[in-house]
Amino acid sequence: MPELVQGLGLAPFQQRWPWIGPDLQTLRDTLKPPLLPPDQGEPLALAVGDQASLLAMVDPPRPVAPGQRAEPRGLVVLLHGLGGSSEREGLRRMGLSLQAAGFGVWRLNLRGAGPGRPLAPGTYAARCDRDLLPVLRRAREQAGGRPLLGVGISLGGTMLLNAALAAPGVLDALVCTSSPLDLARCSHQIEQPRNRVYQRWLLRRLCAQTLADPFGVSAAERRALEGPDRPRSIRAFDAAITAPRWGYRSVEHYYREASPLPRLLGAHGDGSSDPPALPPTLLLHALDDPWVPVSGAQALAAQSLPGVEVVFTARGGHNGFHGVGDAPLSCWGDQLTVRWLNQLLTSRLG
Repeated sequence: MPELVQGLGLAPFQQRWPWIGPDLQTLRDTLKPPLLPPDQGEPLALAVGDQASLLAMVDPPRPVAPGQRAEPRGLVVLLHGLGGSSEREGLRRMGLSLQAAGFGVWRLNLRGAGPGRPLAPGTYAARCDRDLLPVLRRAREQAGGRPLLGVGISLGGTMLLNAALAAPGVLDALVCTSSPLDLARCSHQIEQPRNRVYQRWLLRRLCAQTLADPFGVSAAERRALEGPDRPRSIRAFDAAITAPRWGYRSVEHYYREASPLPRLLGAHGDGSSDPPALPPTLLLHALDDPWVPVSGAQALAAQSLPGVEVVFTARGGHNGFHGVGDAPLSCWGDQLTVRWLNQLLTSRLG
């Protein structure tokens, strides 16, 4: 949607040297981590039931002048992707860009992730409404009448889409970057031979995160993760751990029920029912994303759902978008998110 990008005052995305191609775009933060300032987020434990809590790192908007306290334009709940946490470079950089634009930010650690690991047993899933909706209700209270916004990177966007579908009105706007919409297709893509290194890296993180549970794991789970038949794919991990932990009959059942795309298309595609009650939503996806197939976002764009805007770039990899002219602590995708939210708040949310 070039006209949307142009209307936000952004030049079309152009990958910058030396981060050329989908893999270097995807791996840039790993190969050359940005020089981020010390993390000054204030930890906030958020109860989600069963004596479990999720940990958010709370970042206020950046003050206009030293010593001054800035009033936030809105509160953004910012979610990481698979194997991530509030400490990941891409998430922190997005948070810094939002702070600089006047937003308060909650960088949420999902169940079992990062510094929130000691606060809740288990691990998260692509559809974790029973964890996420209590957090969003608490965030709504904290927003104090200001807009409550969601920004999700990769699987974090999938979770926020699922929450928005489950509880219309829970968010005032939503941005999803490189987010899986069809989990079965995404699983198939990450299993392709070209992605062998990616899948191995993700599996190591997921297995370590699961086994490090201070509340313990069952004997069956430990055998599944450490035995000779330990998972060799994300799908196998989801079959052994994610699906049964979240009450799904099988990995196929999990992928079907936790994928937002069928519900989005089914509610609108045949013309027999009303479109889903989503808030204003922006999806950003690169055509060369090596992890998440672009077909889901293309199918959604073809339906022209009310309030849903989709931006495709020819290049950018998976949550890369490192472009010509980027500021040191902000990439093209960060700036698209900030400008879109700013325009939305100015024109529609007040």
